Amino acid sequence: MTTINSFFAPSSSSLLIQTKRYSSYSLSNSPSYHLSNLSKPFLNNPNLATKIGQFSPTKAVTDEREVTKTQDEEKVKEEDEGINNNGVIVGIIPSSDRLINAAIVLGAGSLAITKLLTIDHDYWHGWTLYEVLRYAPEHSWNAYEETLKTHPVLSKMAISGIVYSMGDWIAQCYEGKPLFDIDRTRMFRSGLVGFTLHGSLSHYYYQFCEVLFPYKGWWVVPVKVAFDQTVWSAVWNSIYFVVLALLRLESPVVIFNELRATFWPMLTAGWKLWPFAHVITYGVVPVEQRLLWVDCIELIWVTILSTYSNEKSEVRISEAPEGESGSPSNNLSKEE
Repeated sequence: MTTINSFFAPSSSSLLIQTKRYSSYSLSNSPSYHLSNLSKPFLNNPNLATKIGQFSPTKAVTDEREVTKTQDEEKVKEEDEGINNNGVIVGIIPSSDRLINAAIVLGAGSLAITKLLTIDHDYWHGWTLYEVLRYAPEHSWNAYEETLKTHPVLSKMAISGIVYSMGDWIAQCYEGKPLFDIDRTRMFRSGLVGFTLHGSLSHYYYQFCEVLFPYKGWWVVPVKVAFDQTVWSAVWNSIYFVVLALLRLESPVVIFNELRATFWPMLTAGWKLWPFAHVITYGVVPVEQRLLWVDCIELIWVTILSTYSNEKSEVRISEAPEGESGSPSNNLSKEE
């Protein structure tokens, strides 16, 4: 019996040999074993070791994500540009705001050019195209002077409204907005201030200035320029800034703080432009024509003025939490 049990029972030495064989077999089939054995012949070969190191799982996943992200960006770009699956451009579909802005600009420009060129349409019989183009500027100027005699204030209001609208449009384009992606509400506010206030106030200001300085000597020109660039500029810049802020429904405290912060920069910015222009304004141009000359320079100045007036408001709106940017009550509550 003992002999039979000893025959079937494995000895400790045989068990030890089998365990070593199994552990050797398991180790030889493990990936780490192969990697360690593979790395030994390549320790002295840096090129092959570098190539093996490039095939890391982390880098492979990262590369795959970058490729997917690039493909998604290209797909979105193609959809925005109107490119179909075959790579053919089928046309760019503009937004409704862009279409409205383009219609306004093209409509206003076409109306102005038509009015200018058809000033003599009652007398066109027998005229050549050269004669129409030759007399159109002269007769348009004569019509403007007649309008100044019959409706002086209204004519100047209309000119200032157009100039201030165009000036704000130029300011928005200068700030980086595309040509037809402008903020119509902002442009309308600027034009409204120019129409209702700048044209009428400037009409009476230039008449008042002639009464205040009735002298004809050469020295009166720099005196008028100095008065214009201190008293009148300070008053008008403040009016423009405050009225625009009120139209944006901003609180009085915010308006006062921003006016205090921008008053001096706006005033000194005008000194880089207006003293040179006003030498012609008060030294050459007649009183009734001064506003037209000034409004031509205003295209540059309104660009600066509108930028000063709107930049702080737009920064504050962009930084405000959602739902608080357009509410005056929220501004008041935050100030309290």
